[in-house]
Amino acid sequence: MGGTIADFLMHSVDTVKTRLQGQPSANPPKYHNMFHAYGTILREEGVTRGLYSGVAPAMTGSLPGTTLYFGTYEYTKRTLTSAGVPDTLAHLAGGSLGDFVASFVYVPSEVLKTRMQLQGRYNNPSFISGYNYKNTWHALQMIVKYDGIGALYQGYRATLLRDVPFSALQFAFYEKFKLAAKKWEARPDGQMSLPVETACGAVAGGLAGFLTTPLDVMKTLLQTQVKKPSGAISTGSSTTTTTQKYYVGIWDGLKWNLKHHGVVSGLFRGVGPRVFWTSLQSALMFVMYEQALHLQENLRHFGQWPYSSGSFGSG
Repeated sequence: MGGTIADFLMHSVDTVKTRLQGQPSANPPKYHNMFHAYGTILREEGVTRGLYSGVAPAMTGSLPGTTLYFGTYEYTKRTLTSAGVPDTLAHLAGGSLGDFVASFVYVPSEVLKTRMQLQGRYNNPSFISGYNYKNTWHALQMIVKYDGIGALYQGYRATLLRDVPFSALQFAFYEKFKLAAKKWEARPDGQMSLPVETACGAVAGGLAGFLTTPLDVMKTLLQTQVKKPSGAISTGSSTTTTTQKYYVGIWDGLKWNLKHHGVVSGLFRGVGPRVFWTSLQSALMFVMYEQALHLQENLRHFGQWPYSSGSFGSG
């Protein structure tokens, strides 16, 4: 629930990030930065079909994806730790394996979400993306019909290459920050206060998001590129001639973007909304995650977990 609620609340920022990363190469670009993109999308396309485009497939994949993600992480972490594996390695392995297991569920939803975010409204006159889906079901039908079922896993390697290190770093950072925070606060119950807990999650997610931004850029570009890129892009009343690069792989994309757009505009395109999104999403997710663990510990302490004949209000 923590991951799903966080994904929903931060979806508009994720849409802004996708537009910044996936907008056609043009001079000047349609979206200049995070705030300009947010205001432009809101004004031209609205909330539901603009900023929250693609939210349905995102939520469809979020709940089962995060369930597998956290379940695998906890099981792997506890198993490795009890076997004597150093904590940092256990956290890195747990985060990596958790994301790999969850990827079979969330990658198809990520493809649908990203394409719908990039297109925005149906028959959208404000942004040309190469896609035009009425809704999620229509998008699924069109992708399978014209590109094949394998297209739902388009950019799979790029997604894994982004998310596995992101998850590993996110959990490793969080566990280290949590350990330091508990020592610093030195509370009698050995737990963190809510503000400190929130800060640990936010910084962990923000750092992991920043470091993996180049991989996120390539994930977006690979999942949303059309098979036959056109040489001209219509932007309302005018037509801007531009060369659209077709990426044959992750490494090809990283090299091309670095060469033609540089580090900031190429590899770290959309880093602002990405760090903002991963920080707040991670903070909310980890706060709810920790509260769930505390609740389970309390129920076990009073003999009420997993089952008990007594009421939850007793004791």
